[in-house]
Amino acid sequence: MGELPLDQVRTLLAVVDEGTFDAAAAALHVTPSAVSQRVKALEQRTGRVLLMRTKPVRPTESGAVVVRLARQLARLEHDAYAELGLSGAGEPTRVPVAVNADSLATWFLAALTRVPEEPALSFELRREDEDHTAALLREGLVMAAVTSSSDPVPGCSVRALGRMRYLPVANPEFAARHLRDAPLVEALGAAPVVTFDRRDDLQDGFVRRLGGPGATGGRRHFVPTSEGFAEAVAAGLGWGLLPEAQADPLLRAGRLVELAPDHWVDVPLYWQQWKLDSPALAAVAEAVVSAAAQALRGPG
Repeated sequence: MGELPLDQVRTLLAVVDEGTFDAAAAALHVTPSAVSQRVKALEQRTGRVLLMRTKPVRPTESGAVVVRLARQLARLEHDAYAELGLSGAGEPTRVPVAVNADSLATWFLAALTRVPEEPALSFELRREDEDHTAALLREGLVMAAVTSSSDPVPGCSVRALGRMRYLPVANPEFAARHLRDAPLVEALGAAPVVTFDRRDDLQDGFVRRLGGPGATGGRRHFVPTSEGFAEAVAAGLGWGLLPEAQADPLLRAGRLVELAPDHWVDVPLYWQQWKLDSPALAAVAEAVVSAAAQALRGPG
């Protein structure tokens, strides 16, 4: 097969990042036809289909390998330019990171403010459930991720960040109306519940831990933002599990009550990133680990 032409590899990365062939052409200052020809040539050279022609496009499993290579080459090239003092090194470095919604709403943005101003970085945050952020690493779409998986993605290192504790809470009036006339495990299973999306199993898992079959008997409301989720529970739409950082001020204000003070759910979080000798990635990692140590419970 020989070497992979760098212009074709970079073009594939641009298509994935921009989402369409036309947008990639605009970013690369070439025609859409040229972009299409380069991608086809790369597919012919590798003997693999590298892109799913959807909107936006997504890399295939083989394409993810090439995208990851392209992003790592770009990172190393930028670092080398910076060390050599060559032109273009002053441009902000794009750092795509996958992070779960609750971390994004509570402690992660504060972590990014700790990153030194040099080298200049431009963050692209991709919000995804902590159980699924590692998939974005595998696809080469991000350089690092906050994830619940301690198993390293191939080519990545892992550091424990700590545990995010979730408390079962509800609006006081909601609790009086729905949760007082039966044992808690039965009442929770039958009461309206707020969940993040259809993949969110946190509430059902909590009921199962108490000995019930899950939150199977009541209405289920899907609220796919962390801030909206907390407000929906505080407003009385249903009960739910909130991160301590979100629940504590609402508990102090009397807008929420804790349903089971001796029970909670701890979700371990990890930082996974590519194994690259990159000052930019190292700076981000140190800031994230430092902030997590203050915001999360210990990893024990």
